[in-house]
Amino acid sequence: MNSTVVTYLSQSKEFTNTVAWLSKALGFDATSMVAFIIFAIGALIVVGALATIGGLGTYAERKISADLQMRQGPNRVGPYGILQFLADGVKMILKEDIIPAQADKFTFILAPFLCMIGVFATLAVVPFSSGLMLTDINVGVFYLVGMASLVGVGVFLGGYSSNSKWSMLGGMRGASQIISYEIPATITIVSMVLIAGGLSFKTLINGQGGLPHEWYILHNPFAFIGFFVYFIAALAETNRAPFDLPEAESELVSGYHTEYSGMRFGLFALAEYIEVFVVCGVAVALFLGGYKVPFDLGSGHIFTEKLGLDSMLAQNIGQLLELGAFFTKTLALYYVVIWVRWTLPRLRVDQLMTLCWKYLTPIALFNLLGMAVWMYAFDGRSIFSLIFNSAVSAAGHH
Repeated sequence: MNSTVVTYLSQSKEFTNTVAWLSKALGFDATSMVAFIIFAIGALIVVGALATIGGLGTYAERKISADLQMRQGPNRVGPYGILQFLADGVKMILKEDIIPAQADKFTFILAPFLCMIGVFATLAVVPFSSGLMLTDINVGVFYLVGMASLVGVGVFLGGYSSNSKWSMLGGMRGASQIISYEIPATITIVSMVLIAGGLSFKTLINGQGGLPHEWYILHNPFAFIGFFVYFIAALAETNRAPFDLPEAESELVSGYHTEYSGMRFGLFALAEYIEVFVVCGVAVALFLGGYKVPFDLGSGHIFTEKLGLDSMLAQNIGQLLELGAFFTKTLALYYVVIWVRWTLPRLRVDQLMTLCWKYLTPIALFNLLGMAVWMYAFDGRSIFSLIFNSAVSAAGHH
């Protein structure tokens, strides 16, 4: 299987011809230079696409909430109001950028960029398809958890540097909430690593299949419970309702970004919506088969063997199918995140911490222990594999 976008594209004749032409023209081996250019273009495409998805997330939030409450939602800018997020972007850019007189200016300016850097850095290991991911490092899961932690630092610094009591309270809430809920989320991720046998996202996904009974969520009871533990912790980490206490408008005006205006405020909002997509994508990779397509259509072998298509064309079709599978599952979870926001009331701070330390963390630890016992007792086989083997054995005796 392909490890990165460069590995995938290097199989094409165009890549070989381009490298040969540049090497001849420049007088040295241009393979590394072409790889760097491909990585740069790939990074720009991923960042641009996810920024667009983040903007469309604000539109989806309004439309879905309107649908749940029997309202119209945005319906003026563009067809069905779909260009509303562009109008909001223009508004943010044109609004005056105000920095409070008593604020710590350097930290105040740095905070929203820390959030954006943390979110965009995680995109390097998000497995969009087997051939279209920027990199597949062997500790991809830990890298993602570490980079995502920068968002918590940005939230806290945004509140701390504003010299506002409302912002400070929001920043403190955000820091304590994000740090707390990282614990059950990380423990759950480690329990899934036990099944896969590796920290690479490619390893995690390759252990699954395209059909639901081949996904890790149905591998055993502990993995099934782990999905809900991770999803709840991810909601809290991204400050989504019912865990949006860092920006509780009924108590803190607007929380940690009360004093922010213009594009700096927009960066906080954009980081939140992109982070929601990332955590949903991680949930898909860990539990829902990632980019896997049923009947191994993603590899392209069927198109080559049955339809006689060119090998590279067949692989390209497979990549499109894998992209479709990944985005379909991820956007379905994205919808659930928005649905939950407009369904459940906000928790109190004490309820928030009680849920994390008294319930989710013990459940995650129990799941980790249970997962280890399951993998040892049943030699890593899934519950469906055990049932199928038992049925075959029973049929053989008769």
